[in-house]
Amino acid sequence: MDTAMIKEQLHNYIERADDKHLEAIYVLLEKEIDTDALRKELIQKERAKYLNGEEKSYSPEEVKAMALNKSERDAI
Repeated sequence: MDTAMIKEQLHNYIERADDKHLEAIYVLLEKEIDTDALRKELIQKERAKYLNGEEKSYSPEEVKAMALNKSERDAI
């Protein structure tokens, strides 16, 4: 069975499945759904903000310098 057919059958099943079965499917896939979808969405939003000039991006060196400066300030 190819991927397209699997997707179609899953879509059809989900449309008619009862709440108990939907919940079970969700529990099985929850980590992948949350991790992948949310990560991609967050990255896209942050990238859009950067491209629109709403957010600044920092190099790894800048981040390290900011972290070191913060630790020095906290130690005082």
